[in-house]
Amino acid sequence: MNIYVGNLSAEVTEEELRQAFESFGQITSVSIIKDRYTGQPRGFGFVEMPADTEAQAAIDGLNGTPLKEQKLTVSKARPRTERRGGGGGGFYGGGGRRRY
Repeated sequence: MNIYVGNLSAEVTEEELRQAFESFGQITSVSIIKDRYTGQPRGFGFVEMPADTEAQAAIDGLNGTPLKEQKLTVSKARPRTERRGGGGGGFYGGGGRRRY
């Protein structure tokens, strides 16, 4: 299960995030999302755990708990396709040429 972790302090490392989740079970991967231009953390990341029961226990156990003095927001990550915006658009919905 892929887990969303929000409200991360800029000082939290991937190793510290891994340690917070390890007490609940095996970790497949940990990633803190960074701004592509500045390289600074964007305040959220993802933890992947292979066992759904362990992942749910981690969500229940860590949501609202502090890490580096900020309360974590922990939930099941939504599939990537649901998070992406509609695209297209622009002025008046975009697409095609304007005819006069």
